[in-house]
Amino acid sequence: MRKVTSGMERRGKCLGIRVLVGRVGGRRGRRAAVLIVATACVCLAAVTAKAQDTDEYFKTNCATCHTIGGGPLTGPDLKGLSERQPDRQWLIDFIVDPKRMIDQGGYGAKIFAEAGGKTYMPAGPGITAKRAEKLLDLIDEESKKEVSRFVGAGQKLKPFTSQNRADGYEYFLGRKKFVNGGAACISCHSMYDTPALGGGRLGPDLTNVSERLKGAKSLMAWLGAPQTETMQPIYKAPHELTPDEIHALVAYFEASAGNSPSEAPASRVAFLLMGLVGAGAMVFAMDAVWKRRFRGVRRPLVEGSV
Repeated sequence: MRKVTSGMERRGKCLGIRVLVGRVGGRRGRRAAVLIVATACVCLAAVTAKAQDTDEYFKTNCATCHTIGGGPLTGPDLKGLSERQPDRQWLIDFIVDPKRMIDQGGYGAKIFAEAGGKTYMPAGPGITAKRAEKLLDLIDEESKKEVSRFVGAGQKLKPFTSQNRADGYEYFLGRKKFVNGGAACISCHSMYDTPALGGGRLGPDLTNVSERLKGAKSLMAWLGAPQTETMQPIYKAPHELTPDEIHALVAYFEASAGNSPSEAPASRVAFLLMGLVGAGAMVFAMDAVWKRRFRGVRRPLVEGSV
């Protein structure tokens, strides 16, 4: 077996760290070489993942409500954001804690009013000042491009049909199951045409939700990647909604335009009345059963004593 020349040094670099292999030969030399290559691959993969992390974070948590050059969705278009608000620290603080910055007034209150003034932008999961700064770098970089990767292209709506609306209604009620096992909408929400007992009250009534989110396109983007802390764990992979399910739900929600939201008191009164009727029915049923039993015991005693 050929030996490595004495005194030879092999150096591997990984993020500024040098690995020195010297005066080793045979099997030990090969193992050292493999270790160097493996370490370098791991480090390169880590660097690549780090570079992609901000892109993926934006796609998952920001692109639902914002585009970069594609016009407003639920939130404003972010193209040229740093030009509209040059105070970078303010932008970082806003991304980390949107509600606090909006409640302070000024520019935060202005953009909140322009977005409809109804729904606060949620803070992204795991957001930090460092991550917010990287997101701003990404937005600045994409804003310089003629066409950004996050322009929102491909979010085209197909025409809605009566069958789409009917399917959306069935999905909402849970009569038609989501392919990936997501929970039915009625578990947390209600609509103007929900049955007598109404829907859940954990989330808001979704009547006219398309108008509140500024159109079907924004609603479709929202359903594709919900941003609320309640909905994210329910509809994240592998339980995400499919494009066909989203299309059907949007068709159903669009058809609710102009209707009045369901009222919680009416649903509760209906539930109370049904409970009273059920309780009354049970009382009469038990009375009938007990009456027969009572006569079956007492009649022989009375007749025997006569």
